[in-house]
Amino acid sequence: MELEIAVIGCGPAGLSAAINAKARSKEVKVYGVKLCSPALHKAHRIDNYLGFKKIKGDELRRIFLEHAASMGIVPDTDSITAVYPMGDYFELQLRKENIQAKTLIITTGVSVARPLPGEQDFIGRGVSYCATCDANFYKGKRVVVIADDSEGEEEVNLLADLAAETWYIPQYKGPYSVRDNVEVLEDKPVEITGNMHLEKVVLESGRELEVDGCFFHKEQLPASRIVPGLELDNNHIRVDRDMATNIPGLFAAGDVTGRPYQLAKAVGEGQIAALSAAKYLDTI
Repeated sequence: MELEIAVIGCGPAGLSAAINAKARSKEVKVYGVKLCSPALHKAHRIDNYLGFKKIKGDELRRIFLEHAASMGIVPDTDSITAVYPMGDYFELQLRKENIQAKTLIITTGVSVARPLPGEQDFIGRGVSYCATCDANFYKGKRVVVIADDSEGEEEVNLLADLAAETWYIPQYKGPYSVRDNVEVLEDKPVEITGNMHLEKVVLESGRELEVDGCFFHKEQLPASRIVPGLELDNNHIRVDRDMATNIPGLFAAGDVTGRPYQLAKAVGEGQIAALSAAKYLDTI
């Protein structure tokens, strides 16, 4: 499947981008987490968004989603684990399939969860973010899955069919639907260690798991980890006034581009990114 515009993130910036892309008669699809915009959902009251005084954050979130749905825009919750710029298109690696998009808009917000000590050091050397992609490398080996939500259960069950030993460390409350040969540890990972390759996952309880692979299932991966070669500025995506990044055809909007982390800024930048992407499409 090839799209004209793919949007990663279904918060205010992402939905704004999708709505404006649709208004320009562009084929667009949005990918996001199950609860679009957790930050907006948690906001007790919003007083500074024009036209909606003293409104609850979740009420406004629902209005945004209803607006998008009225235009045929329903976010897809199949997580994107990697993006590969291919010159005149982007290859998006999802957990269940791969798709192509001529342009891409990233609106993933800011990642509040910091990586574990050692996590980034072992990416590609034992640390993975996609069991569907890398499971075959761990046949007969020892693996652990650390998951933010229940979607990680599907990944650990896939690995359990291949690995010699499989542990599951859920960072959410059960019940858990995992295979009988999966050991569930209600614990907290604190560090990843090894030499040339991942060797251990250290838990808060003091237990150390000797593993060959550690798979993370996160609600949202940082954009810098999804797209290789993306230029950053103080851990935010560097963009110009058109919301264009250093990669042709790739745009970004919202909190992911930097402060201020404000609703109005996110919505406005989403619109600019969509208009810029539409203009880009008309030139290729």
